[in-house]
Amino acid sequence: MSTANITVSPSAHAHIARQLAQTQSSYLRLGVKESGCNGYMYMLDFLDDPTGDDHCIDVAHDLRICVRTSDLALVEGTEIDLLTQGLNSALVFKNSHATSYCGCGESFALAAGDNNTIAAGESNTTAGGEAAGNMDVDQLGTDVGAS
Repeated sequence: MSTANITVSPSAHAHIARQLAQTQSSYLRLGVKESGCNGYMYMLDFLDDPTGDDHCIDVAHDLRICVRTSDLALVEGTEIDLLTQGLNSALVFKNSHATSYCGCGESFALAAGDNNTIAAGESNTTAGGEAAGNMDVDQLGTDVGAS
């Protein structure tokens, strides 16, 4: 597989674009790491330029998401949306290949013996204005009312 099918809702697109502008970054990298009580969680990085190991996916005319080769199959089919509850908003990740989620929604599991299919739980914590670099998903969620 050379590319992953990733979709981004209009509200998530606007949120990511604001975060990229705030961190003066050009790209968002989507990846996974082993973590949490259920096995895996999504990770986001802000990048100035993709690395040689990144596959860049055009998800909108002005938004490209980079995925490392080792994570392509793991993020296949991911849908990124923005969930708003009251005054708080956070990016959420959905994938039809999910087999289970932890109770807090921070991590997800693979099917037994299937190392090429994962999905993410929904992160509902918020933070604002993080510097560019490696960060957990909950660090990208911010109040969408802020400009």
